[in-house]
Amino acid sequence: MVGLSTLDMIAFGWFLLAWTIHAVIVERSEWRKQSLNYRMDLVRLDWMRQMLLRENRIVDTQITAALHQGTAFFASTSLFAIGGVLALLRSSDEVMAIFRALPFAVQISRGAFELKVVGLLVIFVYAFFKFAWSYRMFNYVAIQIGATPPAREGDNAKAEAYVERVAKMITVAGRHFNRGQRAIFFALAYLGWFMNGYVFMAATAGVLSVTLTRQFGPTARMLFEEKK
Repeated sequence: MVGLSTLDMIAFGWFLLAWTIHAVIVERSEWRKQSLNYRMDLVRLDWMRQMLLRENRIVDTQITAALHQGTAFFASTSLFAIGGVLALLRSSDEVMAIFRALPFAVQISRGAFELKVVGLLVIFVYAFFKFAWSYRMFNYVAIQIGATPPAREGDNAKAEAYVERVAKMITVAGRHFNRGQRAIFFALAYLGWFMNGYVFMAATAGVLSVTLTRQFGPTARMLFEEKK
């Protein structure tokens, strides 16, 4: 396929499999309940319940603003990355010469190189859409916080149901943010493909290992113990 070797195809298949494994374990499997993301979802619900009891909710709006800023930063970074990748397409010959000079780099055709660059572009576009949608959902959360019933109605069943809905909205926003970050992490592994398939597979395994360790490592266990 456009100059890609069998090793390239195997490495790319492993890349897609690793990304899928991470997504399934963290978001869909029973193990997800031991992950950092899941436990932070529980903390978000606790936050909204505390917010309902506060008469002055300035601190909650400040937290929401901080979440906006972080999401906007990653969305902007994704746009810069997209611009950088498009620049690679315009300077394919020069960039290929640089990669050929690297140790262990394999010689590939211009078509194969540009195909790899397009794949990197797709990853960053995906990341941008995830961050942009997360940013918009945090906007919705800010509006919902503004519409939260007053603290004197905190023991009302309707108010409790309302804050649970807001917590779900924050959880969805956080999930899209996490997916955008996952794309950024795996994009770093993807860069190994410009060297050779073996580096690509090793980098993918490294990213999968590190990201799963972050999800199920000591930090996640610490939160679990605190929740108990």
